[in-house]
Amino acid sequence: MKIGIPAAGQTLEAQVDPRFGRCQYFVLVDTDTMEVRAVSNAGGKAGTGAGIQAAQTLTNEGVEAVIGGNFGPNAFMTLQHAGIKIYKGVGTIAQVVEQFKNGELEEVQGSNVPKKAGQFTR
Repeated sequence: MKIGIPAAGQTLEAQVDPRFGRCQYFVLVDTDTMEVRAVSNAGGKAGTGAGIQAAQTLTNEGVEAVIGGNFGPNAFMTLQHAGIKIYKGVGTIAQVVEQFKNGELEEVQGSNVPKKAGQFTR
């Protein structure tokens, strides 16, 4: 299964970024082969719509699940409509992938932060 994880870096040792739409990278992991690839989050610095753009990036990459910390209502809805399962996880990418593979992560049932919670202050 291909999963996407908002990350502060590009490797399995990177920390999960708690901000889904505003993360710098997504680390993509194939849980069957453990192939790892990082992609930049082009929408992370968008004035508005960062969560939707981030969700679209992962949809375009063909992920089936996302592991992260916080998901705003627009990001959550976009991921849900794309059929992507959403899980809560903190720690390093390697840690949350292992927890995912062991069935230890909680599936997120709704947005867990208000709209625009991750927006940069100006």
